[in-house]
Amino acid sequence: MKKILLLCACAVMTPCLLSAQLSSKEAWKQAAKVEKNIKKTSFPDKRYVITDFGAKPDAPDALCHDAINLAIVTCNQAGGGTVVVPAGTFYTGPITLKSNVNLHLEEGAVLKFDTNPELYEPAVLTRWEGLDCYNLHPLIYAYGETNIAITGKGVVDAQGSMEHWWPMCGAKKYNWKEGMIGQNCGGRARLLAWGESGEPVYKRVFSWKDGMRPQLVNLYRCDRVLVEDVTLKNSPFWTLHPLFCNNLIVRGVTFDNHGPNGDGCDPESCDGVLIENCVFNTGDDCIAIKSGRNRDGRTWNVPSQNIIVRNCKMLDGHGGVVVGSEISGGYKNLFVENCEMDSPNLDRVIRIKTSNCRGGVIENIYVRNIKVGQCREAVLRINLQYENKELCDRNFPPTVRNVLCENIVCTGGSELGVYFVGLEGSDNVYNIQVDNCEFNNVKKAAKDPQEGIFISGGVKDVRFNNLKINGQPVFSPVK
Repeated sequence: MKKILLLCACAVMTPCLLSAQLSSKEAWKQAAKVEKNIKKTSFPDKRYVITDFGAKPDAPDALCHDAINLAIVTCNQAGGGTVVVPAGTFYTGPITLKSNVNLHLEEGAVLKFDTNPELYEPAVLTRWEGLDCYNLHPLIYAYGETNIAITGKGVVDAQGSMEHWWPMCGAKKYNWKEGMIGQNCGGRARLLAWGESGEPVYKRVFSWKDGMRPQLVNLYRCDRVLVEDVTLKNSPFWTLHPLFCNNLIVRGVTFDNHGPNGDGCDPESCDGVLIENCVFNTGDDCIAIKSGRNRDGRTWNVPSQNIIVRNCKMLDGHGGVVVGSEISGGYKNLFVENCEMDSPNLDRVIRIKTSNCRGGVIENIYVRNIKVGQCREAVLRINLQYENKELCDRNFPPTVRNVLCENIVCTGGSELGVYFVGLEGSDNVYNIQVDNCEFNNVKKAAKDPQEGIFISGGVKDVRFNNLKINGQPVFSPVK
């Protein structure tokens, strides 16, 4: 790959303007329309306290999931309302949400999920890393429900740790040892092969012995969803995974999960999403937007779209706001604003990752007013060569276009400011604009601000309007 070093001086600015300037004003008008169209939850004023159904607090040997699920079903059948988890620690197994039910954890309430994987059988329909399958029942699950919520100041603790759940990822750094059950013992490889071959989904069934860790919360084909104020921690796998959901609000949630694949919030093939006032401290991406992997994602062809992220705080994570990598159904219309990101363990601020295994079009990404302390690699990262060793059909080049980042200030430093890697021999990344941004303490640019920019492969129509690196202006590349 070749680094682009030619600068676009004033006399040769015309080649940089082949695509129209992106309009911030029009983009944020569209964001306001997206928010207005998100339908809200509403619940009858009826309460069902889980202790009235047999749940006992502070009793590790008396799991409460039968009582909690009975309260949920009773509430649902009576027309809906709020199922209350009062203050206290309640030990539980899998919970299934139903329509018109708000599962509310009062302040001081803790749901602690049992770590015995056998408890989460039989398998249910879900997706695992973007591939359709039947896998262990997520700790909290809903399928095809309408008007549901998880709210309150309480804590949902999956009890993932170096002793429970996390070793199943198969990595020695998470305490996996020879002879232990893990996804590296054939389960993950089998699912990837089934995805490539088009194996019917009903045949893709996993048991706990396959080591395929469940999500903490997986909401599948649900409409009008609210997750508000709770703390979600120590997930076996992804933390909050809305899949094929519409009209979703995630507000005031604390995500605390440093396990393997410990993503915070991963909306997949979702439409109409607002994520606001949340705190992310994760072992993987803080927010990762997805739409299916490879053949499965292209077959469904359901993009994620119309997602707003604002007023959030990102600490540790592979990326602050990420699109991909399981993004074969495409993505359009992302609006990110007024967030703070700062950690030596935060790798990137805005990240788009995909490959020619995936296909799909990623477009209309708008980011503004982001305050960054420090991040490890780059403030803005676009990569079309993610996981180049993946075994897959590579005849599906993706496209990334229409990306506008403005008013991003990074004070604490990073290796690079901008890091773009396209596909060789094609211009599949284009119309990228960075306006009024300042990236300071960029290590690669210690001697020359242009060294804070790395662009290779098929990338064109990149415009830097008042971008400064280490206090010096950076000019747009010629292509």
